[in-house]
Amino acid sequence: MADRKLEAYQDAETVAQAAAQRILLAILDGLDERDSNSSAAATQPIRSRYDVALTGGSDILRALTYMASNPLVDAIDWNRVHFWWGDERFVAATDEDRSSYQARKRFLDKLVADGRLPESNIHEMAVDTRTPEQVAAASDAENDELLAKAAADYEAELKRELGDEPAMDLLILGMGPDGHFASLFPNHDSIKITDPCLVVGESHSPKMPPLRISMTASLLARTRRTWMLTCGAGKSDATAHVFAQPNNPAYPASFATGTEEFVWFTTPDAVTEL
Repeated sequence: MADRKLEAYQDAETVAQAAAQRILLAILDGLDERDSNSSAAATQPIRSRYDVALTGGSDILRALTYMASNPLVDAIDWNRVHFWWGDERFVAATDEDRSSYQARKRFLDKLVADGRLPESNIHEMAVDTRTPEQVAAASDAENDELLAKAAADYEAELKRELGDEPAMDLLILGMGPDGHFASLFPNHDSIKITDPCLVVGESHSPKMPPLRISMTASLLARTRRTWMLTCGAGKSDATAHVFAQPNNPAYPASFATGTEEFVWFTTPDAVTEL
């Protein structure tokens, strides 16, 4: 696993601007990587695709907003870029809580409308198609069954697209004040789930909305490059615990890593307790 690298910027806006620039550069460079073991390495790009996983949170949404106006967008072959979600809120398709809906509004829908990004390259987790009344009346067993199916479907899609051991090229994460990442919450059983399970349902999230789907920590850890965007004084206590002890179920973000790179983008007020 990669060593964690800490980069502190003056404020959350600067973190978002820096992350936006570097995400686009990572995609651009990744698509141009060549196979050093191939006899055609000088002319043949290794990659037919580049897979990016996003999660929700204000820091990531700010970065997506800055990406939309960045001129580097024009230099990228978006036909070869695929977007996934590390977790998602199991709500209606246009619910404001839905991370993919927010990402579409800020960045992805414009790429699709311009004919740059195929709609099939956007791999969203399932939506809740029930009415609000049906959701309110549902039992735990009914919710668990729906979430289990949604998780299994997303896992199957990952394997269809990326093989039996799928891995992202780039993962953009956030962390909550309680130390959760994706939808893996402190001391919940889901943080302890390992392969072969790759995607899990969470029916009792301590943060609203309660129904969620998440990649497992072991799948997220297989990402080549992982970047954590965590800003603000409210994250300082969790940041200190995450850096103090890896793989601590009380602070799930301590499980986050990458196989080649792990960068923690933050602000000075979030690292005062380190």
